Amino acid sequence: MADQKTTRPAATVVPHSKVRSLRETLRKVRLGEAERADVVIDLQDTERVRLKMLAEELQDVFKEVPEDDDQFSFQIIPGSTPRLWIDVTSHIVVAGDLKTYRFLKDTRLGRLVILETADIDDMADCVTEYIAERIIERERALEGDWLDKRMKAAIAGNNGRTGRSSVWGPVALSFLVGSFAGAVGLIAFAWFAYPML
Repeated sequence: MADQKTTRPAATVVPHSKVRSLRETLRKVRLGEAERADVVIDLQDTERVRLKMLAEELQDVFKEVPEDDDQFSFQIIPGSTPRLWIDVTSHIVVAGDLKTYRFLKDTRLGRLVILETADIDDMADCVTEYIAERIIERERALEGDWLDKRMKAAIAGNNGRTGRSSVWGPVALSFLVGSFAGAVGLIAFAWFAYPML
């Protein structure tokens, strides 16, 4: 045992060619990140193309919206998740399977899924119906405002013609008539319920 030399086994000695350099490792990591980024960009491009197909399907509907109606945006906004915005609160995204369209609406109570489908025609029909409902809601709101202004003008016009009339006159008259009828009713009840005690 004393004769044996203490030497290291050859397997534990690393030759100079196998020494890893930080520069080489950084290059490999950067290449891996670039490949993953290419995949993410390809996914975003696929989503964007699907949304453009839907936008083209809806192009005629977008053109029919009245020009004075500014509640709709109809634009594809790129980002980590591309979206086709219909109005301020509603948009369409492509789901993770890259085939399914998801029509979403943001509300005070959270995000609502209006429709989720892989069929572009079903989504186009749903968006068209949504746009029609929003236009009708806007028309009703404008009509309500117009009617409210007309009613206020009519009331102001009547008050201007009759002088200083008010709604308190009929209310006071009704109160007095009701009080008189109540008093007569109480006297009649007392008269007939307890005749001449």
